[in-house]
Formats: sequence, structure tokens, C-alpha cells
Amino acid sequence: MKGSTEKITTVHGHPPLNTVKVRRRTPLNRIFAAVYLAGALALFYHHARTLLSSTTIASFLIRFSFLIADIVLVFMWSTTQSFRMRPVIRREFPENLKPVLQNSSEFPGLDIFICTADPYKEPPLGVVNTALSVMAYEYPTEKISVYVSDDGGSELTLFAFMEAAKFAGYWLPFCRKKKIEERCPEAYFRSNYAYCSETEDIKIKYEVMKQRIETTMERGKVGDEYVTKEEEREALRKWTHKFTRQDHPTVIQVLLESGENKDSSDSLMPNLIYVSRQKSTASPHHFKAGALNTLGLSTFTLVYILKLRVSAIMTNSPIVLTLDCDMYSNNALTPQHVLCYICDPAMDPKLGYIQFPQRFHGLNKNDIYASEIIPLFLTNPAGMDGLAGPSYVGTGCFFCRRVFFGPPSSMVVPEIPELSPDHLVDKPISSQEVLALANKVAGCNYEEDSNWGSKVGFRYGSLVEDYYTGYRLQCEGWRSRFCQPDREAFLGDVPITLNDVLSQNKRWSIGLLEVGFSKYSPVTLGVIAMGPLMALSYAHYAFWAIWSLPITIYGFLPQLALLINLPIFPKVSDPWFILYAFLFMSSYTQDCIDFVLAGGTLQRWWSEQRMWLIRGVTSYLFGSVEFSLKCLGFPTLGFNVTSKVVDDEQGKRYEQGVFEFGVASTMFVPLTMAAMINLVSFFHGVIEISRGRRRMEEWFIGMFIAGFVTVNCWPIYEAVALRKDKGRIPTKTTIISAVLVFALYTAASFTSL
Repeated sequence: MKGSTEKITTVHGHPPLNTVKVRRRTPLNRIFAAVYLAGALALFYHHARTLLSSTTIASFLIRFSFLIADIVLVFMWSTTQSFRMRPVIRREFPENLKPVLQNSSEFPGLDIFICTADPYKEPPLGVVNTALSVMAYEYPTEKISVYVSDDGGSELTLFAFMEAAKFAGYWLPFCRKKKIEERCPEAYFRSNYAYCSETEDIKIKYEVMKQRIETTMERGKVGDEYVTKEEEREALRKWTHKFTRQDHPTVIQVLLESGENKDSSDSLMPNLIYVSRQKSTASPHHFKAGALNTLGLSTFTLVYILKLRVSAIMTNSPIVLTLDCDMYSNNALTPQHVLCYICDPAMDPKLGYIQFPQRFHGLNKNDIYASEIIPLFLTNPAGMDGLAGPSYVGTGCFFCRRVFFGPPSSMVVPEIPELSPDHLVDKPISSQEVLALANKVAGCNYEEDSNWGSKVGFRYGSLVEDYYTGYRLQCEGWRSRFCQPDREAFLGDVPITLNDVLSQNKRWSIGLLEVGFSKYSPVTLGVIAMGPLMALSYAHYAFWAIWSLPITIYGFLPQLALLINLPIFPKVSDPWFILYAFLFMSSYTQDCIDFVLAGGTLQRWWSEQRMWLIRGVTSYLFGSVEFSLKCLGFPTLGFNVTSKVVDDEQGKRYEQGVFEFGVASTMFVPLTMAAMINLVSFFHGVIEISRGRRRMEEWFIGMFIAGFVTVNCWPIYEAVALRKDKGRIPTKTTIISAVLVFALYTAASFTSL
């Protein structure tokens, strides 16, 4: 394709449902990649020469370390180039669907999976808002089924959705009548909505629901005064003294049934089903993926696998949407954008899923923690979309149910016909027969000696089940599309403390390394199954954590060399200096250009590159260490849910752009050490040069690196010495870091003798 628009029409004479074109800068990306690769090879040659000319043990070890660091940097750089070889832009035309879908009965069914795990870390009110936002899609309501998977098995969450089911009867017709765009109630009522008596009436109903849910959360139990129906009492009676978070039976509660329940305008309601999978202390739990498989996705890891199976029994819709509990719908026409691909007669028969970008609300001005992650959620998916399609990122993804049952060429037949993607459900979802079978397939022992999690459903085998599942599906031959409407499809919450951000990244790093060093590694199976470019794309994520090696080396060794008077970089007058300057400046410039063209700002790009450096000596480093210990058989920490609860003081500091440390996390020790040693070495170099003991020409690169890191570390210096609030770095962490820096300097001094 030559950058011109490729049109795909539904039928002859009708306008297109979608278009695609290659980005204009693609040829420049390819030329730059070739030039940069030549520079990288020249750098390796330079490393080999200087390594052989080393005269001391210290110089040899330091130069060898830089060789290893640069090999890793070039490898990781090569993986990023796969995203730049053929990035594309797609556009959908939902208004052109009418010739294809002429009435509501022709719309395919849509099963929506929403996962939550802990009512105290993921407040039920937020989960309720997410569910209400998708229930209010501009889509035939009788075709929508929302499955709420509560992996925490909490009666508080069930009660919240009982209240949501009542409020939905007023909210859904209100959204249709007013044609509002913000269909998440909380987001709508905090916006500049148009005032009228009807709106105020709806707001009062929402506030009543909100007050009941929040009061119940404060009490820690459901008050009798809030339970008015016998079926609600019957459902809540399941929570006895024997019912615990880690040991309880399956709970499947139909809260709304499309064929039975109607809203205040006498229109059909969508299905709303609460699901909590069976848990037993004698059975392993596979985090979110297993819950999805049970729901009837007939595919994804424990939570999702669970939902897959349950939904297959109850509704078995051909389209499945997976959604994080804090990622509410921001675009009521999102399903129509999906149908522009799925209902296109010219659609690739291997199309397995459509991925929307993760976007966020509540970011502070400069996005200090780089929570947007523009490369991961915007630029990289567009690059993969020009190859075989983007990876699955865990939320905001519409799957064709068939994708979970083996490769396009040969379907893996499930153990019972009711789980097949072709099975037609012809019984009410609340019938005893349907509920009995749904409870059976949600049992914790159901998957024993089956293909679930290996060949069928979401895939087990990694903490990052989303990445792993998408990767395995594409290895089987499935393709995907990246869909980015002008109005964001989904908006989610972001963590507002550095510890939460780094803990989340550490978990991702461990899970990605599990894939990278498995028999399914992108550098082995990926190359064979998908080709080198797609394999490099997936390798970029799989080996994400090894960024820690070059970042840590460049964060400490040049600084130690400055302190012990050991020159290791070329002089400014040396021709090799030009190579170093080119490699650094050109890669940073390209990264900045891509970031800004994707809609970012220069200030947010600075935050992005600073967080990359911070992650390198914290989450990437600790993730690599923990993965290594796990491989050696040592016990490691388990899965932790990222908290969605916002402390008022933390929220204020985040809005002001102030870093939140607060806790004495071990990950803050190497970070504080790096800040200290770079500051000391930089000013030590300045003093030495100003006194004439050293020449700037000889020490420029080392001084530049130390100065560059020092500038990036300003938030850390603030948190160590200038702040008095609770978000500062604990004194204990500062003392430990200072002692370790001194020990490191002492060891380096003895090595140089």
C-alpha cells in the first residue's frame, strides 16, 4: 500500500464502513532505522577496541559493563523499530451501518465482562458506574448482557449492583431521551450538564443510590432497611459465617433479565448478572483470567475464563467485551465502531478482536507518573496494526467469541455443546436448567484435565494474562484491529502514588519475563508463527524489564568513574564523540516527535522519559530480581490489586504535580541512591574542572550523563530535603541509601587502586 486510502465497502454502491492508510512518515522511519543501526554497529566496534586496550581491572570491568548495557539498549531499540515499519491510521463510519443492519434484531449480541476483586481497593460505586455506562450503550438493550465478576466474593459488591439495577431503570431511558454523551452517571453529574427538573430528579435518585452504597461500605455489611425484596434477601443469605473470600461456593445472581424487566419508559432492559466463582483452599486461583473464562468467554484466565463459560451457558453472544472495573464507557457509539469491522463483508476471516486504546481521566497537567503510557496505548498499537494487529491490553477489547476456541483453520470443540461459540441459547437465563449448568461450569475443579487456559479461553501461564492471551491468539493465526475514535471510547482511573505505579509496573515486568523466557517466547515461537516484525513487537514487551540493566549501569558507573578519576568516554575532540552524541540525541528526538504527534505535550514527554529512568532502577530492576528468584525456586509475592481509593491529601499533592512517596518501599532505595550519587559526582566534577585539575573536553560525556540524571531527579531531592508533608521520602530510606552509596564509592575506590 502506498499511503493512499484503502476503502472497504459493505455492498456495491454503498459507502465504506472503514478505511485505512499508512502514515506518511513511514519511509523516513525506515531510513533512520538503517542509519541508526550502522551507528550502533560502529559503537560495538569502538567498545571492542577500548575493551582490549584496558590497563586496569576497574577500567576493564566498567567498559565491559558498558558493552553489555549497549547491547541491551540496541536490542530494545530494534524491538521499537518494528512499531515504526508500517504504522497505519484507521477510520470507521458508523453512520454507514444502516444498509447492513436495518433493524435491531440484526444486531449481534454483546456480552460484557467487568472484573473486580476487592471492594475496599476497588470501591463498588466505581464498578457500578462502569456497568451503567455500558448498559446505556446506543445499542439494542435486549442484545446487551453485562456480567460482573466479583473475585472478592463480597456481599457489598452484590448489594451495590442490586441498587444499580434499580437505578438503571431510570438512567437508561434518560440517556436515550436526552441523547447525552457522558453515560457514566458520576462523570455526567460532575460535568457542566444542562439543568432541568428531569435531570435534577435523576440526580437525586443517583445520590440516593450512592449514599446507600457508601453507607453500606462504611458499615461493612448490608443493612436490613436497604433490602426490600425477598429475592434480594435470598441472594444475600448465601453469605454465612462459612462464606470466606478464599473459600466459598459459586454465586450467580440474575439482577436484570431482558425478557422480564423493563425500564421506566416500558423498554426492555439489558441482562445484568453477578458472578463470583467458586473458591476452595485446595484449588489454585489464576487471577483475573480464570474469572473471565468462567463467564463464558470460553477463553481467558481464571476470572475471564469463568465468565466465558458462564456467559456461554446463559447468553453466548458472538461478541465479548472485556473491561476493567474502573474503565467506564465514554462513547455510546463504541459498539457501532466495532461493527464497522465485524459486519464488513470484506472483513478478514481471521479477525479475532478489536482493541481500543486505554485513556484516562483525572491526569494532572504534566502527568508526572507518565500514566498515559502513550507508546503502549497509542503509538505502538498503531504500528502493530499495520502488521497483524495490536496486542490485547486487558480492557477495552471486543472479541469474536470464536477466537477463544482454537486457530481460525481448526476449532477446538469444547467438552459440552453448550459451551460452543455456535450454540444457540433458547432458554431464559433465570431458568433452573440454565443456572444449574452455569454453576457447574463455574466450579473451581471444572477445568481439571481440560483445554481451558491452554488451548481454549484466556490463557494461563503469566501474571500478565492479557498480553499472553493476545500473543498466543496471534501465534495461532488470528489478527486484530486498532480502533481509535475521535471521542475516547473508554476512560479509566490512574494510580496517584509512585509506590502504586511502580508496584503495578513490577508485576507487569515479572509476568512479561515469564513469557519472554518460556517455551512460547516471542524470539522463538513468535518468529516462527508471526514473522520477525510481529515477534519483535511482542519481544519489546516480553523483555521490558531488561531496560533495568543499561539504565542501572548508566545511572551508577559513569558517576563512580567521575569520582575515582577514571576516564571511560571519548573526548569531545575524538571522532567517536560524534557517534555518542548522534545515538543519544537522535533516539531521544525520534521518541519525542512520536510522542508529540500522538497528541502528547513536551512537558508530558519529559515526564515519560523521566519515569522510564525511574522504572529502570525500581520496578524493572526489582521485577527482574523477583523473576530470577522465582525461577530458582524462592518464594515471591503474589498478585496485588492496584488500589482505586484516593486519599484527599494525596489527591491534592497529585493535582499540584508533587511526587507521592510516603511509604518506606525498598524500591525507593536504589532510586534515592541514584539521585545521590549523580548529584555528588556532578558537583565533584564541576569543582575539579573549575580548579583546573581536569579538562572539560575529557569529562564532558560523563558530566553530561550525571547532570542529565540530576535534572531528572529533582522530585527526589525535593522529597528528601525540602518537603515536610507525609508524601516525602522516609528518613529511614534516605539514611540507608546514603550508607549504600558510601559503600559503593569505597568499593570502587579500592578497585581502582
